[in-house]
Amino acid sequence: MRPAQLSLVLEQEFFSARGRYHTPVMLWGPPGVGKSQIVAQIAQKHQSPIIDIRLSQMEPSDLRGIPFRVDNHVEWAIPALLPQRQRHGPQGILFLDEITSAPPSVSAAAYQLILDRRLGEYAVPEGWAIVAAGNRQGDRGVTYTMPAPLANRFSHFEVEVYLDDWVAWAYQHEIDERIIAFLRFRPERLFDFDPAHNPIAFPSPRTWEFAHRALQKFDQQPHLLLGCLQACVGPAAGLEVHAFIQNLEFMPDLEAILRGETVSIPKEVDLQYAVAAALVGRAIRVRNSPQAKSTYGHILQFAHCFHHRELGVMLVSDLLRAIGQGVFEVPEFAHWARNFGDIMLYE
Repeated sequence: MRPAQLSLVLEQEFFSARGRYHTPVMLWGPPGVGKSQIVAQIAQKHQSPIIDIRLSQMEPSDLRGIPFRVDNHVEWAIPALLPQRQRHGPQGILFLDEITSAPPSVSAAAYQLILDRRLGEYAVPEGWAIVAAGNRQGDRGVTYTMPAPLANRFSHFEVEVYLDDWVAWAYQHEIDERIIAFLRFRPERLFDFDPAHNPIAFPSPRTWEFAHRALQKFDQQPHLLLGCLQACVGPAAGLEVHAFIQNLEFMPDLEAILRGETVSIPKEVDLQYAVAAALVGRAIRVRNSPQAKSTYGHILQFAHCFHHRELGVMLVSDLLRAIGQGVFEVPEFAHWARNFGDIMLYE
């Protein structure tokens, strides 16, 4: 399932934890596709705590607690890491990350916690959703086969890599527009992981964020930039994105486009993708300013100029995802929609 859809599923599970309909969720996927980040974003959106428990780093007693004697019987001290209403609040997410890397003795201790929301005398507070995540056995990570009794306690979702969802996230989190443009140009590079070769650095949604950070740190040190990009996304992808960025010196005048002047579309396809990504970035930066509507209008006018209609549609689709309803209020949008209404903007 694509990340945008999974976010909706997890949000509904978060709400349902207050009632009787919550089902613990298990997210499957290779490393770097954003499983943990999707869960964290739900908690952040609703300003609720997330307790991240790495079962791979625990012993069974870390979950069950430590026994102590009271008179003639034994009681168990509740681990402080488990959610409690008084300490953590009435709602949140209990996130069991790397659950497939936990040894069987630890995962067995989690059975009752996941299905019955209890561990001995301890009970997970109502309002707390339970989500787990892990890598598949073919992903070359340290994984154990999930026991059938544990697997049967979850609803299971496979996290897919989907470029449009990543681009929407990237604009929202101010990822460098050159990275976005490159991945629009080379979408197969968003995630390129071959477990058979067991690469050290490889392209993934996570490592493209690392590449963004490398650009911010080493953009003015060209002798270091290539090596740092390759350190993030691997030798081949690092070389490609570096060459792409080097070619951007031939970009047309973006300010002239935003002023509504006539600007020629570059012949090189990679530059066309770069222009489209840069224009969406400029639109985001002026979103709350007096010149926002004129900027949107000039971008929509420019979207007519692409030789390939799909590039213009991609530009406007990304603009709509980034800006929202404000684009519909611009007169130029109606003109654009009349000419391109035969092509879907949304899935």
